[in-house]
Amino acid sequence: MKRETADRPHERRRGMLAAPPVPKPRVEIEYCVGCRWLPRGAWLAQELLWTLSAELGEIALIPSSAAGTFKVGLDGQTLFDRKEAGRFPEPKELKQLIRDMVAPERDLGHSDRDR
Repeated sequence: MKRETADRPHERRRGMLAAPPVPKPRVEIEYCVGCRWLPRGAWLAQELLWTLSAELGEIALIPSSAAGTFKVGLDGQTLFDRKEAGRFPEPKELKQLIRDMVAPERDLGHSDRDR
């Protein structure tokens, strides 16, 4: 009996190797440990995963010893810095920023209403 390989694109087909899958983007949420902002970072991670789980590869929560740090980045590029903005990011704006970079054609439903 021949094995099905439709769900395994990396396996050999007709004597050739298929291209390996492209890695999905990584979101980094760096938070101040001393400020106890882990719950806020975890909540934002949950919001992003809830909305963009198909488009994201992972979300990392990164503890920082630098006072007042709360940054959100995508693949090493800072998207939001609390110190620069003078406030915390809203989930809606992060969803839109990240979506615009990883899946611009994607509709976010109610998060796109004021766009």
